[in-house]
Amino acid sequence: MTRSPVALVYRGPASTPGCPEAVAALLRSSRWGFDVRYAGPGEDVPVSALALTGAAVYAQPGGGQLRHGYRQLRRHRAAIRGFVHSGGRYLGFCLGGYLAGATPGFDLLPGDTDQYIASTAATVGSTADTLVEVAWRGRSRTLFFQDGPYFWVRPSAEATVVATYPNGTVAALVAGFGRGRVGVVGPHPEATGDWFSDAGLCVDRLGVDLGLDLVDAVMAA
Repeated sequence: MTRSPVALVYRGPASTPGCPEAVAALLRSSRWGFDVRYAGPGEDVPVSALALTGAAVYAQPGGGQLRHGYRQLRRHRAAIRGFVHSGGRYLGFCLGGYLAGATPGFDLLPGDTDQYIASTAATVGSTADTLVEVAWRGRSRTLFFQDGPYFWVRPSAEATVVATYPNGTVAALVAGFGRGRVGVVGPHPEATGDWFSDAGLCVDRLGVDLGLDLVDAVMAA
């Protein structure tokens, strides 16, 4: 009998309530048949090299401020880097995308991250919950957004740009790290309907299909 691949989703002080659960739901709905487990200081599974050894993917959901999140997770930096470098997969959503960068972060990207709202000609200028338009594989979509990052890649580095913001900066990408793969996204394609209604936002279509596309791109051999 084939065992389901394990997906570890961080849940703890470096995440915001509702974010880990939305990422877990996204992973459960994918075609990969994940056995989804929460990992963190208050969970049955710790974030550790041993726990990661048995996982196919580690997902870092949204949270609060980058520096606070990194303070909570920096002691796991080596374990997460080792996991991905040896063939594991990393998925980062919003704060999890920031944390994939280097200043500060796990340094998993062939470049770094920065704040989209501070970029030139950004279409969002506030840290409040809002909507952002992206071109996802060339098609316009609207996603939930709360002070997410954009990503930049060093010249000649290999990375696949999955989505861009209206100002041309990168909203989602997939890149290799050692034998593993990293997928990151600034907005929240995993957002559920209550995120929008709680924030007084209206959207015609949720972005779950885009989140699943990112999962597939990261899990591809």
